[in-house]
Amino acid sequence: MANTKSAKKATRVIERRTAVNKARRSRMRTSWRMVEEAIAAGDAGKAAEALRAAESETMRAVTKGVVHKNLGSRKVSRLTKRVAALS
Repeated sequence: MANTKSAKKATRVIERRTAVNKARRSRMRTSWRMVEEAIAAGDAGKAAEALRAAESETMRAVTKGVVHKNLGSRKVSRLTKRVAALS
């Protein structure tokens, strides 16, 4: 357990940041799932719309440091390829 005042504050800050990052990661993964569901349904229009939202959410998570840049780029690239195959 933290002993110093600064260490206790650091613990509180870490807990808050963890909660924010979990929410961002969850929102990002949900957006990916929406694209996957639209692809599975074969709805190209809905998939393209979901992809735009997913790309935005993913890149926001990248800029906030929730996930690595390469992970975000890779995921968006693969989803884009699959959505394009529907058209």
